[in-house]
Amino acid sequence: MAARKKTAKKSGKATRAPRAAAAAAPAPRRAGQPAAAAAPIAFTKILVANRGEIACRVMRTCRRLGIATVAVYSDADAEALHVREADEAVRIGPAASVESYLKIDAILAACRKTGAQAVHPGYGFLSENAAFANALEQAGIVFIGPTMAAVAAMGDKIESKKLAQKAGVNMVPGHLAAIADADEAVEIARKVGYPVMIKASAGGGGKGMRIAHNDAEARDGFRSATSEAKSSFGDDRVFIEKFIEEPRHIEIQVLGDAHGNVIHLGERECSIQRRHQKVIEEAPSPFLDDKTRAAMGAQAVALAKAVDYRSAGTVEFIVDRKRNFYFLEMNTRLQVEHPVTEIVTGLDLVEWMIRVAAGERLPFRQQDIRLDGWAVEARVYAEDPFRNFLPSIGRLTRYVPPAGEGIRVDSGAYDGGEISMYYDPMIAKLIGSGATREAASDRLAAALDAYVVRGLNHNIPFLQALIRHPRFREGRLSTGFIAEEFRGGFKGAFVPADVRARLAVVAATVQHRIHVREASIGAQLAGHERVVPDGYVVGLDIDGDEPTEIRVAPGRAVDASGREIAVDSGWRVGDLLFRGTVDGVAMTVQVETAGTGLRLSHAGATLRASVLSPRVAELARLMPVKRPPDTSRFLLSPMPGLLKAVAVKLGQEVKAGEELCVVEAMKMENILRAERDGVIGKLHAAVGDSLAVDQKILEFV
Repeated sequence: MAARKKTAKKSGKATRAPRAAAAAAPAPRRAGQPAAAAAPIAFTKILVANRGEIACRVMRTCRRLGIATVAVYSDADAEALHVREADEAVRIGPAASVESYLKIDAILAACRKTGAQAVHPGYGFLSENAAFANALEQAGIVFIGPTMAAVAAMGDKIESKKLAQKAGVNMVPGHLAAIADADEAVEIARKVGYPVMIKASAGGGGKGMRIAHNDAEARDGFRSATSEAKSSFGDDRVFIEKFIEEPRHIEIQVLGDAHGNVIHLGERECSIQRRHQKVIEEAPSPFLDDKTRAAMGAQAVALAKAVDYRSAGTVEFIVDRKRNFYFLEMNTRLQVEHPVTEIVTGLDLVEWMIRVAAGERLPFRQQDIRLDGWAVEARVYAEDPFRNFLPSIGRLTRYVPPAGEGIRVDSGAYDGGEISMYYDPMIAKLIGSGATREAASDRLAAALDAYVVRGLNHNIPFLQALIRHPRFREGRLSTGFIAEEFRGGFKGAFVPADVRARLAVVAATVQHRIHVREASIGAQLAGHERVVPDGYVVGLDIDGDEPTEIRVAPGRAVDASGREIAVDSGWRVGDLLFRGTVDGVAMTVQVETAGTGLRLSHAGATLRASVLSPRVAELARLMPVKRPPDTSRFLLSPMPGLLKAVAVKLGQEVKAGEELCVVEAMKMENILRAERDGVIGKLHAAVGDSLAVDQKILEFV
């Protein structure tokens, strides 16, 4: 186990990450909001037992408070941003989290080695592990979080529901005992009434959760949920509760101290989810009224007081269309979506977790808390929304996060950094804020346009489609939003005709400036000097879109009908972003060369633009079209991962929809099923094999 300090000799490697931008700091306090305490904190050094963006975010608050920080890292994270952000860093093991970030002994050894007085666990990993909190207490190290009793009580979803019931919190109908087997799962599901939710008792983050609408789905869901729960949490217990249809997921942020004071900081709407994983979060909720907000807050505080809660925590509720609300679970840690609460309350939740852990009393009361403005957060992930959101791994060949008024970026990524297969594929949390929900959403949409992520697939196009969706803008949300609005998966954002026309002008303008730059290069061969055409044929790869001829002149363009279009942009060759106005409309378009054409990204659409002179365009129409190879007889791995199970044998006949194999990626099990009837002709991979994207698994006759 090795420790590194910032004062140590630098390695000189080109991949060393820069410090995170100051733009990611919590929002300043506004009028009418409680003031933060100015008193010094007892801790002088804190170890952050986590990685990625949350480790960086905790370290920023510590730096502001004058507290030294210690990072821990696995072999895969030796060059990670959180390691560079810390004052000291300690290696704790190999890449796999079970051999590093989940090793309690390694974390304790790092504390002893560096003299850290306290540990902030972030979220995930050991953040809700009572054994970890107990081990720290035994070692005389402060756990920056709630008491062991609260962690244990709320960490078990079955027991937490029993405690909530005793505290007078509204409950979802269900069966709170652990389910023994698939037969019992079916029996209980019938009693509760379909649809039901099968949930891991020790679960979180959408893992170990399945919805069942009938007996067959209950059996399959029990098997999948228990297997996934055991793999993710080391605990295969599951329970069943009624699935509330058209539900909204709304949570209440609570904050308590060791002196019996507990308050809530309002709500967060987290209804936009995919596979039970939150995608868009906002504060406040566009759905709650003052009466419901007060009632939910009161029940959240009652539950927190019932377990003597100290620190920041979240009580999650499911809310139906009539604003009836029911307890889901309590998370005894900082939530991924905490920035939106920080922005509308003006409070730094990490600071107050640290102050409470140091024994300080909360200096404000419930009546002091005011929600000011609006904040909307989008989770930027390394995943391919066009391939059913399969994880994407690799190096960030270009990474330029957006900045500006009302924009906050919490990230552990950097230009040249790597997204590893071993951990959650989150790249960043992007937050837009403003006086109103519309203003916050507009800022977030504009920031997504300017977010440059290259080298791997990402979900920014999908986030754009969500933020700009009319139903989202109206606030008509539910946890079924994505399934209902993107049936059959995400196919890309719709590009209206007027936007297509402006993008064609952008493409022509960019290509023209590239040609002007090339023509200015000296020492060109006489008689073969580069000629700058003033006319271009622009084709966008959109079904039904016809190439259009555009002539370019300084400050304007002329389309095929002869209409002049004003173009005002300072774009120069090499710029990643085309910023300016086209036909009077402000636009931010990402520009990237792609072979002989351009790739343009704007408003959730990424389009390939062919920009040719009229003569070359005429010749191009005569060229044959290259067709992709036929891979229909193969089952290809849709993601990098581990082949966990193969359900078929050589020569076996299978029917459409029948399970073929299970691929595990990013701690999630993915069942691959037959798309048609067939016979298994060859197995190309075996259980335990590591698979690459599009690697052959099996072949049909």
